[in-house]
Amino acid sequence: MLEQLGTMGRYLGQSLRLMVGLPDYQTYVAHMESTHPDREPMSYEEFFRERQEARYGGGQGKCC
Repeated sequence: MLEQLGTMGRYLGQSLRLMVGLPDYQTYVAHMESTHPDREPMSYEEFFRERQEARYGGGQGKCC
């Protein structure tokens, strides 16, 4: 029962971070380790910068 509540809490936290645009670095690292073990994951700073570029497009499409 407590394990299920912990799992639900993690999913809720992840969902809330995604809703406000904060990427989940730990999920990315786990994905890289499980599906791409031959590739080194980006550092947190590189990951954050890449996610910002993906979200905001590096300034393209702005009116100002």
